[in-house]
Amino acid sequence: MRTVFRQGRPAGRGHRSYRRGGALALGVALLATLGLSACGSDGDDTAAAPSATASFAPGTTMARLHDAGKITIGTKFDQPLFGLKNLSGNPEGFDVEIAKIITGALGVPTDKINFVETVSANREPFIEQGRVDLVVATYTINDKRKKVIDFAGPYYVAGQSIMVKKDNTDITGKESLAGKKVCSVSGSTPAENIRTQVPTAKLVLFDVYSKCADALKNGQVDAVTTDNVILLGLIDKDPDAFKLVGEPFTKEPYGIGIRKGDTAFRTFINDTLEASYRDGRWAKAFSSTVGKVEKSTPTPPPVDRYTS
Repeated sequence: MRTVFRQGRPAGRGHRSYRRGGALALGVALLATLGLSACGSDGDDTAAAPSATASFAPGTTMARLHDAGKITIGTKFDQPLFGLKNLSGNPEGFDVEIAKIITGALGVPTDKINFVETVSANREPFIEQGRVDLVVATYTINDKRKKVIDFAGPYYVAGQSIMVKKDNTDITGKESLAGKKVCSVSGSTPAENIRTQVPTAKLVLFDVYSKCADALKNGQVDAVTTDNVILLGLIDKDPDAFKLVGEPFTKEPYGIGIRKGDTAFRTFINDTLEASYRDGRWAKAFSSTVGKVEKSTPTPPPVDRYTS
């Protein structure tokens, strides 16, 4: 069987007709392709098995990546459960598994994925400069970022929380961070939230969260703040050192960042995510990563097919 994806109109020339008609055809064709890509062995790579029959309209990002047989993806290298470089030098985690679901639908083998580290501050520049084809890196969708890039998803919704040392009794939640040294990451949504919501906190910024965890353990800061699942990953690595306090105080929808205006590619990724929700690949990716510390598998969020 040969599946063909039709290309929508080029970015900047209007996509209404594509969204009304082409998106439906794209979704139907994608389901046929994904049905093949999901069939395979029962091993760990089943969810990411590439489709050998996928083909795409010339000129689309999907066609370029499929024909090249390789892809470059930005992700985090320091965040347990989502994107962490293992002892073999390869990243692993929920973001990595989501990336493999996308590349499988493109027909790109997992061993042809070039994962490069994207920290919070360089995600948009890497996309704009073409240094990566997409970014899956605990990447919160917000209006500021949507001005320069596009997002597919969300594929997960986290919430900002606070981590302190295990013996800390002074900090019980966001309201007790006033005057405290609070660590987060440059260019991140959590850092901006603390800056605006707790302006009297003394914000300390690093490039990666692992440095915040080290600073907390060494007594250089009083607390670390970011999304709850990221903090759970840090706690999982050192359960005797840290704990979470208070309740999550934001909602952080994680999306997949791509070049601005590539509507056909965004539609393809959204359709792929929705297919993975239905056929169990998303749940399998979650249970094998974040599910190691969060035993209850959540319902995946609906994708946001916004217009820009």
